[in-house]
Amino acid sequence: MEEGHRRSMKKTKRAPGSIRAQVAAMPIRYRSSGAMEVLLVTSRTTQRWIVPKGWPIKGLTPAEAAAREAYEEAGVVGQITSEPIGRYTYWKRMSDHFVLCEATLFRLDVERQFETWPEQGQRESRWFSLDDAANLVDEPELATAMRMLQVAVAA
Repeated sequence: MEEGHRRSMKKTKRAPGSIRAQVAAMPIRYRSSGAMEVLLVTSRTTQRWIVPKGWPIKGLTPAEAAAREAYEEAGVVGQITSEPIGRYTYWKRMSDHFVLCEATLFRLDVERQFETWPEQGQRESRWFSLDDAANLVDEPELATAMRMLQVAVAA
């Protein structure tokens, strides 16, 4: 590989303390009783319950990138909102440090859940009531978004 090409592939340095952007999907479905459920997955390193999320993907809108993360991490596809339903911040564990991230959250109305998917062996996934899911996630702003969705559904 020539030197100039290798240099162009390096990631740009960010200012210390800068917030990194991520995209996230909140996969939801309705039970036959009409109750809304949200699909949570475990993070790969800490096994915390989270919603599917990841880095923006060049060539995809933020909503499309969030939908792709939902497929890769949880094996679900469906209709994703084009407008975010919220944002939340969290500390992401990297190999040797933490970075502050702000995830833009999109609602994904799940139409299909596959039996196999790319990260199936790396994570656990489970459907929860909105209330239980809000109590399980560590990020207060994500829990608030879930509770607000629950209030909107009840209204």
